[in-house]
Amino acid sequence: MNVEKAIRNLQLRGFSVRHFATGGEAVAYLAEQIQNTTVGIGGCKTAEQLGLYEKLSERNTVYWHWRVPGQETLIKANAAPVYISGANAISEDGEILNIDGRGNRLAGQVFGNKKLYIVAGVNKLCPDFESALRRARNVAAVENCKRFPGKQPCQLDGKCHDCRSADRICRSLLVLWAPMMDMEAEIVLIDEELGM
Repeated sequence: MNVEKAIRNLQLRGFSVRHFATGGEAVAYLAEQIQNTTVGIGGCKTAEQLGLYEKLSERNTVYWHWRVPGQETLIKANAAPVYISGANAISEDGEILNIDGRGNRLAGQVFGNKKLYIVAGVNKLCPDFESALRRARNVAAVENCKRFPGKQPCQLDGKCHDCRSADRICRSLLVLWAPMMDMEAEIVLIDEELGM
């Protein structure tokens, strides 16, 4: 993947971009930037791998339903001034794609928060929109689905069927073409394979 092309196009779309060689460098940067505030984290395997909840909890109030389950946590996370999410895929043209089942993670990326950080490994980069959509549906969503019980056909063969299963967890797709109005958005790109 062409990391420099992706960074350039993300910036042309209005996103701030920070690029790090390691997850440790990215965590140190985020801990320095985010202090004395309230932080929400969406369902994000990358945040879990990086230990962001623990690190950011040292100087902030952090709401993450993966640590404290429940509707109240989801609501407080989405009302926080700072929101952290991952990406299922990022095209080299600067489009950011995410698929979600509940919608809290997508909502946190589009409304209510003052600052959005999208933390992603370079494995999320794809040459174009079509390959990014394919990755979001057939890699990230399938891997995410395996974390839950159910009878989704993707669990059997590893590819999206656009199924009608009652257990389906891929219910909505969000494409960010630019930061939302009145919301700062920063992409934290890491030269490691992270997340799903």
